[in-house]
Amino acid sequence: MADKLIRILYIEDEPDIQTVARIALEVVGGFTVKICSSGNEALSQAADFQPQLILLDVMMPVMDGPTTLKKLRELSQFVSTPAIFMTAKVQPGEIAEYLASGAVDVIPKPFNPMSLSSQVQAIWERCHG
Repeated sequence: MADKLIRILYIEDEPDIQTVARIALEVVGGFTVKICSSGNEALSQAADFQPQLILLDVMMPVMDGPTTLKKLRELSQFVSTPAIFMTAKVQPGEIAEYLASGAVDVIPKPFNPMSLSSQVQAIWERCHG
């Protein structure tokens, strides 16, 4: 049996989306979620939180999602932590780029709050099946 997914690091700069995702993941999904509003915040707090999964926005000011993921991957404890991008930019070429940059999947925005946690859980199980 795969390890149970509990801790998710969510990197998103929009407060409204943070709120909806937190409710979707914590209340509906039962996960423990650490929200960071920027790539730099994620880099400074990820090690203490020890996420099992990283969920991140693509388009963020200063440091975008792919750059944030690349920098997290430079930290030895996150080399193989599954990462999922959440973005409205879901053209096939864009999705291919996200997967090439180390993501295991892409969840399109706007996401459905009632099914977000089950989408994340299904991706987790596929990675740890």
